Amino acid sequence: MKTVIHKAESRGHANHGWLHSHHSFSFANYHNPERMHFGALRVLNDDNVDAGKGFDTHHHDNMEIISIPLEGDLEHKDSMGNVAIIKQGDVQIMSAGTGIYHSEFNKNNDKDVKFLQIWVFPNKKNLKPRYDQISLQEIEKDNEFYQILSPNKDDEGIWMYQDAWFSLGKFTKGNSDQYKIQKKGNGVYAFVLEGEVEINGEQLSKRDGMGIWDTEMINLTATDKARVLLMEVPMNI
Repeated sequence: MKTVIHKAESRGHANHGWLHSHHSFSFANYHNPERMHFGALRVLNDDNVDAGKGFDTHHHDNMEIISIPLEGDLEHKDSMGNVAIIKQGDVQIMSAGTGIYHSEFNKNNDKDVKFLQIWVFPNKKNLKPRYDQISLQEIEKDNEFYQILSPNKDDEGIWMYQDAWFSLGKFTKGNSDQYKIQKKGNGVYAFVLEGEVEINGEQLSKRDGMGIWDTEMINLTATDKARVLLMEVPMNI
């Protein structure tokens, strides 16, 4: 088993006034040659957007882009004609494919929006762009991991053009769970959203990240009330 640990305070940070963003991997003006990506996981941004502010229309292509709101509401508009609100408890995916333009705005005037923006390299290029979002309320569970994303259209959660599986877990102190790697050769990047956990013997706190590969199983124990996102991705791209 191989591991890498990224403590929360070691992340890159950008302060744009209306946007505070912490980068687990190199992004925009933050460049760290040792933290370019974790396998197919290219971007993990922890964003805080001020009330009434947001990202103007911009372009993406050939990337799987996942947004997970942690607090507040975010309005999405894109060149495919989609207009949607994503909020805490939702997950959104946009397969940029041949190219797409979109904007994201905090439409609330009284509170910030906090969300994760995640990019994953696709396993197919130049496909027709697509958009999807779901509410997790009907599938969420307590004290065990539940799947929110996979490569399979018929599986629980949303799907993407990559052999990747994402899972969320919400745990009370003292509870444990195991996660089994879905595909040989994949690795898992664990990101602690809240609380404190022990993963394969390593103690992690809020916003710490840990990459794990060359293993078949991951063991987690909550050492405090905790919420954790697991992102299983191919290590070879």
